[in-house]
Amino acid sequence: MEDIFVKLYEMTAFSNIIANPSFLVMYAIAFVLLYLGIKKHYEPLLLIPIAFGVLLANFPGGEMGVIQADSNGMVMVNGVAKNIWEMSLPEIAHDLGIMNFLYYMLIKTGFLPPVIFMGVGALTDFGPMLRNLRLSIFGAAAQLGIFTVLLVAILMGFTPQEAASLGIIGGADGPTAIFTTIKLAPHLLGPIAIAAYSYMALVPVIIPLVVKLLCTKKELMINMKEQEKLYPSKTEIKNLRVLKIVFPIAVTTVVAIFVPTAVSLVGMLMFGNLIKEIGSDTSRLFDAASNSIMNAATIFLGLCVGATMTSEAFLNWTTIGIVIGGFLAFALSIASGILMVKISNLFSKKKINPLVGATGLSAVPMASRVANEIATKYDPKNHVLNYCMSSNISGVIGSAVAAGVLISFLQ
Repeated sequence: MEDIFVKLYEMTAFSNIIANPSFLVMYAIAFVLLYLGIKKHYEPLLLIPIAFGVLLANFPGGEMGVIQADSNGMVMVNGVAKNIWEMSLPEIAHDLGIMNFLYYMLIKTGFLPPVIFMGVGALTDFGPMLRNLRLSIFGAAAQLGIFTVLLVAILMGFTPQEAASLGIIGGADGPTAIFTTIKLAPHLLGPIAIAAYSYMALVPVIIPLVVKLLCTKKELMINMKEQEKLYPSKTEIKNLRVLKIVFPIAVTTVVAIFVPTAVSLVGMLMFGNLIKEIGSDTSRLFDAASNSIMNAATIFLGLCVGATMTSEAFLNWTTIGIVIGGFLAFALSIASGILMVKISNLFSKKKINPLVGATGLSAVPMASRVANEIATKYDPKNHVLNYCMSSNISGVIGSAVAAGVLISFLQ
């Protein structure tokens, strides 16, 4: 009878959890992320799958955690070193488990981030940006946070590839951060993805914090509509529909020529947008890209990214550095956009609300909604949503191009 109880105890995960209490820390992290996604509604479509992936990966014996291959592609399988790229997918599923099968098939190959970008493009309206093209420059200014943190991270001891993956968190675009990390520092995918999506979810907290530190009440009360009446634009768009169809084709062509490594992200973003703007002729493609394909890709991306967060991979000083560095990159991106607006206002009669600069990162449309809420607190009639969307949408393109540049130089 005693042997039976011993075997029953060994069958459970209790002995492993007692021997390695770090599992409890990972459970706590998973529960916090689930709380943020379920109760606080912070990016629930991504945060909930990621959090559940963390939970699955850290049950001893479940074999649901992703085993990262080293720089040479080697992994340990039952005590034997094997090259992951020489293993067939059925072999990976049999020897390493279903989550490793999904990870190496969908994530490690770089397949899912561009697919998600296609869905994002299908859900994006470039109209606000095309109507206010002069404001799109602030989306580029916000990318300064990426490169600033990259340099700081190198000085702190990170390799250039790791520093680039850390800095890209400042772009506030989860798929871009994942794609860049897969290419440059795959061993950091778990903590970087968690940091990127966590800070995206905390946009309603971080943007007001940075805005409060850098902006005055007078600046936040600048009414963009009144400025338009005082200084009307001389450029008039005669056929917006044609422009919205030509725009994704033109952007893809330009990016493909100057930054070919960014085409997989920007090209898919623009393709998704193109099938949206064409209308009824491609409505079935648009529906698939924005719904079924996008939803399936989001589920698998979240679960697989969460599964990379095993206790061995996550609980170390490098992860702490990523969390701190990611916050700095995020905050600096917001600050860079705000400061660029302040500089522009020094030389222009037509003033711009600094909240437009604060939304130059890629968290679309949450960042714009948050900025609009801030503006209406000071003046209920001061709606800046459409103006903020201009820099917000350009930030999506800017972060993808920045990722392409980093990959081109560092891969």
